[in-house]
Amino acid sequence: MKEFLLHFVIIFVLTLVVGSIVNFLWNLIFHGVQMIDWEIPFRFAIIFGIVFSWMEARERKGKEK
Repeated sequence: MKEFLLHFVIIFVLTLVVGSIVNFLWNLIFHGVQMIDWEIPFRFAIIFGIVFSWMEARERKGKEK
């Protein structure tokens, strides 16, 4: 469980940072507004954190058998 949570936190933070930067640049370049819409990066961070952590745990469990 500890490894799952650690993996989730790492993926969550990376996805949140990258998503925020992409969102900021998108709004700056295409809309001319210096703003971050936090809804989309948080949504992706939660989804990717859960899915990738679950896939890693499943893969690790398969190798143990």
